[in-house]
Amino acid sequence: MTFPVQRPDMLFHGLSAFPITPADPNGRVDTDALSALLKRIDKAGADSVGLLGSTGSYMYLSREEKRRAIEAAVDCLKGGAPVIVGVGALRTDQSVALAQDARDAGAEGLLLAPVSYTPLGDDEVFEHFATVAAATELPLCVYNNPGTTHFSIGPALLKRLADVLNIVAVKNPALPAAEMAAAHQVSRKALPAEFSIGYSGDWLAADAILAGGAAWYSVIAGLLPEPCARLMRAAQAGDRAETQRINSLFEPFWTLFRELSSYRVVHAAANLLDLSRFDPPRPILPLSQADRLRVQAALEALSAV
Repeated sequence: MTFPVQRPDMLFHGLSAFPITPADPNGRVDTDALSALLKRIDKAGADSVGLLGSTGSYMYLSREEKRRAIEAAVDCLKGGAPVIVGVGALRTDQSVALAQDARDAGAEGLLLAPVSYTPLGDDEVFEHFATVAAATELPLCVYNNPGTTHFSIGPALLKRLADVLNIVAVKNPALPAAEMAAAHQVSRKALPAEFSIGYSGDWLAADAILAGGAAWYSVIAGLLPEPCARLMRAAQAGDRAETQRINSLFEPFWTLFRELSSYRVVHAAANLLDLSRFDPPRPILPLSQADRLRVQAALEALSAV
């Protein structure tokens, strides 16, 4: 069951599950496999689906295939978990077009990262976000992903962005537990009360929610939504002992994520679970057999959740 969306910013709360987008070597999306993943997410009670995020290969798919994926997701969920769509692109006009495609296909929210080849400055990123935010009426979440984009959205820029119409949330990288609570409070005091502050980085997310984070933008929830929902609900309830117990069962996955990248690992896990028959897009290579065995062991460790 999903929570009702009462305000635009409330879309960006709770557990947001980011599935892979199964696609063949030519970039053709397998909408049947995608729908199967989405049904698992919705059944588990995730609060939203993060479609075409980094895990969803948004930078590896054509505009046409992205549109097919959104249409398939909206049709599959039909009033279940709302769909938030990643619309990052190198050019502002391309992101605008993707945002409008997402709106027209029935998405309920947008996620935007400052993708670039040439390094960007704060004013360039601000104008990029403001232009995309103005292109539709959909609420937009700022995707602060410096590990991938090599641009960090600092406090001053985020405060400017929070004043832009339709920009209502941020997806920040979570910090180690010892730093998380203080950092979250600094952000919370600097931003409007209705502005949603959520976190990604699955291996650190539980402590980020315990510290007051509004949302967990989760890679692993796109594949294993049920144990993730239990972890999230424990953290939301402030049950530190149960949160730590469940989180410890995820530790084999967190180790693999840190070592091999979550993108590679979840594609391998999807193959092992027979949820996708495709490897990641080239030039990314599939995991070795030895690492696939480690992924299988990580899946088995979660049976105790």
